[in-house]
Amino acid sequence: MPFSILTDTSGNLPLKLVQEHNIAIIPFVYRMDEKDYVCTDIENFDGEAFYRDMKAGKLVTTTQISPQQYADFFAPYLQRGEDVIFVSMSSGISGSCNSANIASQMLKEDYPERSVAVIDTKGAALGEGLVALRGAELRDRGLDFANTVDALERLSRRMCNVFTVDDLLFLRRGGRLSNLAAIVGTVLNVKPLLKGDEEGRIVAFAKLRGRRKAIEALAERYDTLVVGPEQQTVGIVHAACREEAELLASLLKRNRPPKEIVLVGYEPVTGCHVGPGALALFFEGGDEVRTELNDIPNVLSTVKTKIDSVRGLLKK
Repeated sequence: MPFSILTDTSGNLPLKLVQEHNIAIIPFVYRMDEKDYVCTDIENFDGEAFYRDMKAGKLVTTTQISPQQYADFFAPYLQRGEDVIFVSMSSGISGSCNSANIASQMLKEDYPERSVAVIDTKGAALGEGLVALRGAELRDRGLDFANTVDALERLSRRMCNVFTVDDLLFLRRGGRLSNLAAIVGTVLNVKPLLKGDEEGRIVAFAKLRGRRKAIEALAERYDTLVVGPEQQTVGIVHAACREEAELLASLLKRNRPPKEIVLVGYEPVTGCHVGPGALALFFEGGDEVRTELNDIPNVLSTVKTKIDSVRGLLKK
């Protein structure tokens, strides 16, 4: 039975890959200067201007896609006799995945012989997009619907989503950072390393002094945790820091070069939550990759000591 691969613009896939692999995209909407926008072509999006405006204080807001919008998106494929695999951004950071699940239930009565599978990637950006890309590749190789769903669910668990940001303010403002205590590091000019945990929530797991050390730490995690790099496509996404993204790409090629690297700018809906200067890495690891991201030697103890000292002085 034929099936289609669908995803949303949070997947951050370049338009060329979307078209080449016949992946359908539903766009997220973002609002800036009291106007609504969508971005369906990241390579022609002016990320430099967008993130410069954010740095200057312009507010960007986003809304999740409603169940009815998803139902309207899925329905034409079901009408023509196809099943649907929808690759969603993490339920740990957005309600849109739940909306897609509600839509699939809404459609069951009208299309009882069709199937809609919603893949919660527990990721975003290319942590989501690479899963959609794999789905299209498996479909084109002739794998059936059920086995493709199973493969994508396994891949989502094995997909490492790790990144660093310049300022935790944006994650805090959007409520997307789970361990809020990590924010103290920003005060002392340390760079946090963050990951998508096993539930797809964003958590900080290390802090290092200096941007260069943070980038090197991303590469170190890749060297340690990547599985079969010569057979996989690795993703790098940046928010107006292309030179640093290219530096990270060069570090990945140093010891365990992947088959291919997709390097793109952050699309605005996900990008506005991680903020200017965010740099993210996505690759496939082992089954426990989301829990194996242990603290890299960092300055966390120093941060805590200084905060405790300040608290002690305030009590005197």
